[in-house]
Amino acid sequence: MKTEQDTKGKVSPGPRPGATADLPHDRVTVDRFRDAFPRARWSDGLKAWFVPGRTAERRIARWRAEMEAEQGVFADEKGRDAFAFEPIVSRYLEAAAAALEIRTPFSRSIIDQIREIPFARWDVDRRLWTVPYRSLLELRQRWPEIEAEAERSEPEARKARREALKGSDEEQDIKARAREKRRQRYPILLDERPPYERAIATHIGVVFLTGSDGELADIKTISDFYFPAHGGDEFVWVTWRRGSLDELVRTWPEKTPPTHSELKRGWWFPTLEDLRQARRQARSKREAGRRRGEERQSGE
Repeated sequence: MKTEQDTKGKVSPGPRPGATADLPHDRVTVDRFRDAFPRARWSDGLKAWFVPGRTAERRIARWRAEMEAEQGVFADEKGRDAFAFEPIVSRYLEAAAAALEIRTPFSRSIIDQIREIPFARWDVDRRLWTVPYRSLLELRQRWPEIEAEAERSEPEARKARREALKGSDEEQDIKARAREKRRQRYPILLDERPPYERAIATHIGVVFLTGSDGELADIKTISDFYFPAHGGDEFVWVTWRRGSLDELVRTWPEKTPPTHSELKRGWWFPTLEDLRQARRQARSKREAGRRRGEERQSGE
């Protein structure tokens, strides 16, 4: 709780309990603030509005929340009017009363795009994404890419691509990558092994190492499936697992991006961006497991 000497800079007999509020420099907001807090005074010393009272901090926080909710409603109304004037016409998007609703075939790329839209939420019960009208501009900017990926993710489109790939070198490469991925291994420089007790970032994402039998990794396999490697380096295969959401939340991010030498060796301590992506994947995995559990229970 802050205290104030005096709003005019004079020394008062004792500190006054209260809290400060920094407001935008517009007359409407200031007038509404002063209506809500008649005892508020501008403090030259604090360079902010000072509200006396031991509960001032809670009252200011409640007023801010009410203002933000009101602004959100107003922004939704503006977005709804903008959508009515220029709608997004798509079989994957429906304009409901409360929000825009998105239902597409599954695609990790689509999920990543939608998650970048402010206030987008996954509706677990109805299995769709909702985006408030206040986020219409961000949705409109991303929609061409979302819709194109949705079309590509339709079962018929996936099947057509598989048929077109049959017998091709690309199909063989895809199968080889899938086989390598199932082995759940990763190459680590023999003389620069990372710690096993904490998360590390790699070219396949954020993982926890689980062990190694000492088998040396061949340079061609590393370069084909993981990252460029050079013949003078000696790598060993290690096994790994994905971290749980709780583990990833507890992992403290590095402040600086990986150096060239860290990228070359194949691992580094994760940055905030590395962890954000890993946490999103872990959260999706946990939600999927929870839904499967609910479906099993409902079927019993």
